[in-house]
Parts: sequence; C-alpha cells; structure tokens
Amino acid sequence: MVPFPEPLLRVPAMLASISPTPTSIIGCRASSPRVRVPVMRRCACLFLLCLSAVAAQAADLVIADAGATTTTVVVSAHAGPWEKRAAEDLVRCIALMTGAKPALADAAGGAGPTILVGAAALEAEPSLRQALARVAKPAPLLRADAIVQRRVGERVYLAGSNDESHYFAVTRLLQSWGCRWYLPSALGECIPETPRLTIGDLDLAYAPPFEIRHYWLSWNADGTGADDFRRRNFMTETSMAGMGHALGQYTTTLIPAGKTPFDVPLADEATAQEVARRIEPEYAKGVPGISLAIEDGNYRGESPRDHELAAGLDDKFALQPSRTDAMMALYNNVARLLRARHPDSPTRIGGMAYANVTIPPQQVTAVEPNLVMWLAPIDIDPNHGMDDPESPPAGEYKAMLYRWARLTAGRLAIYDYDQGQLVWRDLPDPSHAVFAADVKHYRTAGILGIGTESRGATATTFLNLYFRGQLMWDPDADVAALLAAFYPAFYGPAAAPMADYWGAIYAAWQGTLVTEHECFAAPAIYTPELVAALRAHLARADAALAPLRAVAAPTRNQKLYLERLRSTALGFAVIEGYVEMTAAASARCEYAAAVAAGERALAAREKLTALEPTATTYKAIGESGPAWWPGEVQYLRELAQRCDGTTGTFISALPLAWAFRRDPHDTGLARGWYAEAADLTLWNARGTALDAAARKDWPDAWELVRSDLYLQAQGIRHPDRQSYTGHYWYQTTITLGADQVAGDVHLMFPGLFNECWLYLDDRLVAHRPFPEPWWRNDYTFAWDVDLKDAVKPGPHRVTLRGLCPLHFGGMFRRPFLYRAVVK
Repeated sequence: MVPFPEPLLRVPAMLASISPTPTSIIGCRASSPRVRVPVMRRCACLFLLCLSAVAAQAADLVIADAGATTTTVVVSAHAGPWEKRAAEDLVRCIALMTGAKPALADAAGGAGPTILVGAAALEAEPSLRQALARVAKPAPLLRADAIVQRRVGERVYLAGSNDESHYFAVTRLLQSWGCRWYLPSALGECIPETPRLTIGDLDLAYAPPFEIRHYWLSWNADGTGADDFRRRNFMTETSMAGMGHALGQYTTTLIPAGKTPFDVPLADEATAQEVARRIEPEYAKGVPGISLAIEDGNYRGESPRDHELAAGLDDKFALQPSRTDAMMALYNNVARLLRARHPDSPTRIGGMAYANVTIPPQQVTAVEPNLVMWLAPIDIDPNHGMDDPESPPAGEYKAMLYRWARLTAGRLAIYDYDQGQLVWRDLPDPSHAVFAADVKHYRTAGILGIGTESRGATATTFLNLYFRGQLMWDPDADVAALLAAFYPAFYGPAAAPMADYWGAIYAAWQGTLVTEHECFAAPAIYTPELVAALRAHLARADAALAPLRAVAAPTRNQKLYLERLRSTALGFAVIEGYVEMTAAASARCEYAAAVAAGERALAAREKLTALEPTATTYKAIGESGPAWWPGEVQYLRELAQRCDGTTGTFISALPLAWAFRRDPHDTGLARGWYAEAADLTLWNARGTALDAAARKDWPDAWELVRSDLYLQAQGIRHPDRQSYTGHYWYQTTITLGADQVAGDVHLMFPGLFNECWLYLDDRLVAHRPFPEPWWRNDYTFAWDVDLKDAVKPGPHRVTLRGLCPLHFGGMFRRPFLYRAVVK
C-alpha cells in the first residue's frame, strides 16, 4: 500500500445511510402510532443492526477472482478526457492484474460490484461533493485538486474536484493495489499479478497542499508516455505566468544604443509605461496570465534609479550586482498601472526571481496583488537539502525562500531544477532525498507549488520524477517505504541485489560533500570503489534472474524484469566507462586508454538508447563541443596527440599529489610563498589521517591535495563548511634532464579552473585570465604554458597561484610536460 496521510475527512457513510426509525429497527410500519419501542430496546436493536452492517461492510468486496469478474466500471457518457481515461485505465489494469476484464458502462446496471468514476459517482452519491469541498483549498489562486473514495456495500465511488482529479482518485486506488509507474515508458509500468482482487473498507477525502505539481521536458527530451506518467503520479500541467523568459520582447524599443536587453533601465517609469502599453490589450481581455519573466542572463541596468536601488549590493551566486529591487520595481509599476486602468481584469502578471534577481529585494517590501512570482534557484547546491548542515548555500536558499514567500503572500511558485539535466554524462543523478526534505519547507512556506524543468533522460533522472510526483501530492510520503516497494515491483527476483546496487549509488550521493554540479563533480561521487561494488551487485542480480531466461513461456512481468535488468546493465556500462575514462585521463595522463574507455561507454549509451529511447536526450539535442560527452572524448584525443608524436611528444607527468595552501586573505603573494619550499611537516604529522569532511578545520599551513580532483570535492572548505573561495597555492618540485628540456617544452594543465599565475622557482612566468563564473569558458579548461625559454636542466619548484570566487576551484586533471612538434 502506498503510504498516504490519514484521511482528512472520514465519513461514516454506511452508518449515515441507516435511518433510526421504528420501521428500520423492528420492521413495524412508520404509520402505526400504537407501536411504542422502549428506548433501551431501540438502542440495543440499533447497536445490533450497526454491528451487522459493520460486519457486512468489513467483508472484502471481490472485484475479480480466479480469472472471472462481475464488476462493472461506470463512467459518464459525457466524461472529460482524463475522467474517461481513468475508467479505461482502471479496466485495463484490473485485466492485467487478474486476467479478468470488468465491463465498462455509462450507467449502473444490475447486481455485482460497481465502481463509479467521476461525475457518475458524484451524481449517484451527492454527499461526495460535500466531502470534496471540506478538504479542497478554500480560495485557490489557480485551482483546487481533491479526491474522494468511498465504498458502500457493493458500490465504490471514485471522484475528484475536476477532470484530472477524477483520474487521481482512480490512480490512488490502483496504487493501493500495488500498481506503479516509475518511468514514463512501458518499461516503468509495474502491474502486479494476482488471482484475487478485493476492496476492503474505503472512505477517504484528501487534497494536496500544492496547486501546481508539474514538470516540463527541456532540451528536446523524448516525451513518450509523459502525459500519462504525470497523471499516474498525481501531477498536472497546471501552471501560471512567469515560468518562461519573456521580458525582452516588450523592451526592444528601450535598449540603449550598442547595448542589449540586459541594459534596459528597469525601475524607470518610462520602462513601466512601455511594457504596460505592450501588454495592455491582453491584460484588458482578461487572459489568465502574462509573463514578464527576465531573460536568461544577468541584468546590468545603470539608470540613476536602478543604481540607487542596487545600492552596491552583489549577488554572490551570480557574481554580479544584484538587480532584484530594480526588477521588482518594474514589476510593481507595470502591475499598478494596469490594475488602475482595468480593475476588473483577472489577469496575473508573472515575474521570475532568477540569475542576479534571486536574492530577495532589500528596499521593495510589498508586491502588487496582481503579480505572481517564480523563484528559480538555478545555481544553488542541488545535492543537499535546505536543512543539511554540510551545505550553507542550501541553508541560504531556505532563508531566501521564506522571505520571498512572505513578500508574495501566497503567490509564489518554485521553478525547480531536476539536477539530472546539469551533468550531461548520462550517469544516475538521484534527487529524491533532497526533494523529500525540501518539499516540507515548500508546504510550510505556503507556496503555490512546484514546476520542474527536467532533462527527462531516465538514465540520469531515473526515479526523480516519480518521487517528485508522490511528494508534491503528499509531502509526508515515506520515501523509504516507496523504495522498499520499488525493488520487488521493478526487478522481481533480483530485488535484493538491486536494492544494494541502487542503495550504494544513493548513499554515495547523500554522503557527498560536493555542492557543485556538472560532469566535473562526477568523479568525486562515482569512484572506482563504488564502481567495483556496483559490478558485484549487478552480477548477483544477473544470477538471480538467470532461471527466467530458461522459462519457455515467460509472463509479462518476467519479461519486464529481464528487460529492466538489461537496461540497468547498459547504464552500468556507461558509469563504468566514464569512471575509467576520467581516471585514465585525470590521474594517470593515459589519454589513449581514456579515449578507448570513453568510446566503449558511448557505444553502451547507444545500445541503452536503442533499448529505451527515453533514457537519454542526446539524439534530439545534438552534441557539439567539449561541454558534451563526445566533445570531451575528442578533447582527450587531442591531448593524446600532444603525447604520441602527432602534435607533441610526452615528456613526463607532474606529481599527482601537490602541496597546497589556502590563502583567503591574500597574504601569500606579499609573503613570497612562491619563493620558498612548502613546509609539510604539520601535514605529515597530523594530516594524512584526515578524511575529507574534517579538512575544513585544517590550520593555516601547507597540506597535500590531488591534482585530478577539484579542490572542494577533496574537502577544501571554509571552517563554516562554505565551499572554499579566495586565493590558493599549489606547489611541487620536478627534476629535468638535458634531453627533457630540449626543444619547445610546454607545461600543460589539461583541466584547471580559475584565474591563475604560474611561477617557476621564484619567477612569475605566466598569467592565465579566466572569466567567471566557470561556465563562461570553453569546457576544456586547459592552460598550455610555453616554457622553452624558462626551463633548464636540474630541479625546479613549480608554484601555481589561483583565485576561486565561487564553485569549482583548482586542478581536476593532472598536469604534464610535453614537447611540441615544430611545424
């Protein structure tokens, strides 16, 4: 049984239908005035009758048994599309479960169990409407969803407050029978097989806390089965204005000469007048909503009023001056103008708190009542919940959420990001634990709901959207219980080893210190040790399903168990290949081996996509450049050519471990840390036993770090657990022979974040500019330093100084020396 909250309304419908009259008690005519039933006797009779009725109700209603059924499913001839689909799905699923197909009719017939759906239920039992009204949100901004389920004898009533809610009432019953839809495709549908299907006591009325519960598929994702999947997991496509970038189309005439839409003065009255003029015709018509959501970038408006409202404040997440107050002034001005001109218009103007408009306003303290807002925390830690002490940024988001919620007074929705879209390497990126924690804050804050932007690729997102649907419907849903039900339903006899398989992945994500996203974070989570454990679990699962391969006539579910395990095995091949690729390249400078591993993994991805098209999105998107996986493999191929004589000849790899020192106050330059050897005495005495979590408290002294993993993933954080920002220093020593320094010698940093300065011995030999944030770069993050005039035979001290303002810092691929081929 799917865990749901205790019903908010319990109606004793069976008892309420009993009229305590003499006739109903002892069979006397109501018109016989001479009959006098003593009070005690009447109460005793009523009690006995109630006991009898309760006993009758307690007996399970048999829907199907031994391949036969007399059940009829009733749905109105005038049913809405989802109401009709609910009845059809109910019939289909009962047939799949039992082998017996109920009749589908538009009116209740004779004897036998009858399940009435939607309007048919409400018409047959009018008190259901009262039950729905008592639990539904009393004054919804968009719409109030609610369901009611009730059994009275052989009749079962399933209905909702609207067309889609009729479907939710049915899917709630199906889920109580063990039916599940974990993925949008047929591979994700789990329908148990049972010879006997029954309904016991049933009396429930429930309403979810959120009016908006939906996701949309970005990046040209495969939409196969998405519509059904949403409703089967209590999601809709209900939304409101402001979810899509739109402001730029209304400010084209205001762009300063030689500038962009991001330079339009926001708070100026003229801007509000122009935007209001452009949208007024639609506002006057009373359309549901008009989006003024900011464009996808950072606004820079520098009019005197914008400058005054900016007040010198910076948005640390965007590394840009905050423009929230100026943007909110624009929204308020437009909303005020149009409300004054058209006071009866129901139209709502939608805005978005996004990019450098995310931190709540500091001077604007109220918003117009016809304005709704979306909060879109695109670049805030997706790996930890708001209450997780390991993530100060998530805690900061929590504070921003509540402030925005108070400001908008119930007119705030969350533009949620399923972080699976942010890795792009088709590795599982589970988010259910984070969402399960955060959704309770969304409920407490009184937000309207959640709209998720998802890449949809199930090789990456897997159960993320399933859990989002369940948790948006019921924030108290027991995730552990849902997972426990998942493994046997999805993998059958392989449930135990697959619980270990996915449990290992979930534990790796839930235990990580990583607060960043994208593929550079993957090696910190998908370690060789994790891959070895997954391989063993998968082998056990394969052995558990081996007997099914010999079954001459496998059942539908037996076929699905085998197909799902095959899909998982191909997904593992992707994981295994990617981890091998990054380890060969980043740790060992073995680029030919890295390319071979990458190509094997990409071939496995092709097979996975052929088996399950919704598993990936790359075919529809197109992949061009090093930000994408084939582009990363191509970059490694180019690095291999720098080593194999094609464009260069490998000389030597620099050490994997480097001395490292944090410099948050920028004191190392003045003290000349580049001119002296790093002192690792304290580290050798105390540091080697530290785990990553404890490194935040390392004192002001040199330590050791690896050059194949960026700094924060190794535990380099501030004492308050904030991701390390500020200056830092790497240092190592190399000794070169005369043959090694001959020719055009280069020091290659094949993966390096941030602005950096390179010292050879006590001399600055190169400076590397670096636009921040990091994603403004070409995704190779390479720095190729020509050393032909600086390096000589003998020992050298190599020192790298860097500056990390946010997110990723330092090296993530091991540097090496090569000799360039002279053209």
